[in-house]
Amino acid sequence: MKALVVDDAKVVRVTLGRIMKQIGYEVLEAADGAQALEQMEANPDTAVVMLDWNMPVMNGYDFLVELRGRPEHGSDPKVIMVTTETGMGQMLKALAAGADEYIMKPFDKDMVVSKMEILGLEVAEG
Repeated sequence: MKALVVDDAKVVRVTLGRIMKQIGYEVLEAADGAQALEQMEANPDTAVVMLDWNMPVMNGYDFLVELRGRPEHGSDPKVIMVTTETGMGQMLKALAAGADEYIMKPFDKDMVVSKMEILGLEVAEG
């Protein structure tokens, strides 16, 4: 199973990547939405995208709209926004665009596992 971690902050990519590896995922990384689209083209079997909102080049929201607009990615992969955007308006906008769940930064492993389980995604003990 593959997880794509999309965040312009390397420390967040490393931290989230470590959590995803612990629960059984092969981790792919992207620093912005444009790189994330390239990763999705190269890895169409990606199960989940952990997506930041605020990034240069292409932000998370624009990536999400683009991803969900592609027939091969209508409802897959699952997308979990992982962001500092805590306003209800931003949350609703992301969910309306096709995000499946929302995690507010700062996050921990328990939060990530909980959201994965809510979405019915596999979580290995580790």
